[in-house]
Amino acid sequence: MRAFTNILLGALVVFVLAYILPGVSVEGFLTAVIVAMVLGLLNYVVKPLLVLLTLPITIFSLGLFLLVINAVIILLAGKIVPGFYVDGFWAAVLFSLILSIANSWINTQIPKSPLI
Repeated sequence: MRAFTNILLGALVVFVLAYILPGVSVEGFLTAVIVAMVLGLLNYVVKPLLVLLTLPITIFSLGLFLLVINAVIILLAGKIVPGFYVDGFWAAVLFSLILSIANSWINTQIPKSPLI
């Protein structure tokens, strides 16, 4: 249930950010739901590989290079999902930064279910 809630709230954040931020657009809420699912999948599969490949740069930059990796993930989602458009790298960086902050806050607000 928590995963479903996270996807829906993540989609809501994607939808609102696409409306507010210049350079990012989404055609509708269903597309935002698909974007949220694709971003979750890309963060689970592709991001660890990118982090591993860029580990020296990430360490040297004290973790700031992770913003670049997040932007690449956003741009990749823009290529995969029809109806989700990101105009450039800096739009993707801003989008990913605000999305990360919003998702972190959402994860602190949703109660964790106790183990059965």
